[in-house]
Amino acid sequence: MTGPGERTSESLRIEPLPPELVHEPLNWLFAEHYRHRQLCQLIERVGNATVLLRDEAQEILDFLRHDMPLHVIDEEDDLFPLLRRRCQPADELDAVLGALSAEHRDDLEQARALIAGLQQALEDGQAPGRDRETRRLFTEFALHERRHIALENAVVLPIARLRLTAADLRSLSIRLAARRGVLLDPRVDEAAS
Repeated sequence: MTGPGERTSESLRIEPLPPELVHEPLNWLFAEHYRHRQLCQLIERVGNATVLLRDEAQEILDFLRHDMPLHVIDEEDDLFPLLRRRCQPADELDAVLGALSAEHRDDLEQARALIAGLQQALEDGQAPGRDRETRRLFTEFALHERRHIALENAVVLPIARLRLTAADLRSLSIRLAARRGVLLDPRVDEAAS
């Protein structure tokens, strides 16, 4: 039994997104950022544990292999190009998007290192937190990811809400859905028209 404010292992899981949220692509991306924060909590938990948390390590692996690359593609191939077309010079977003793109490349590189560390831990049955360098890698990844998400939530998504057109949002929904094999409900589009 946990006390007030304590989190159970179950509450540290990364929640799936409801597929229907894809009809609201900016809310989808915001919710995906929340899932990345949950990932960071898991990474810190696994990275600081002195015993191997096998289920949590596997969940991190699954997210880093599948969800994170999809999210980077969502932003790099879809959201950022739309924003570059729609933003006004006064938005001063181009430099921010450039910095975020560079961080995406770094994130994917760091994710490969985390994946390797987690795979090794699962093979050896040893907690990653027992190695100081691995523990540092986990902690730094989580810190960097939180800063990245905060910038996207505070700057990029509000400007996207201001600048993207209904057609842009529809296109973004279609691409997010297709990338995940989610069927869009045409009734939602008819209701929005």
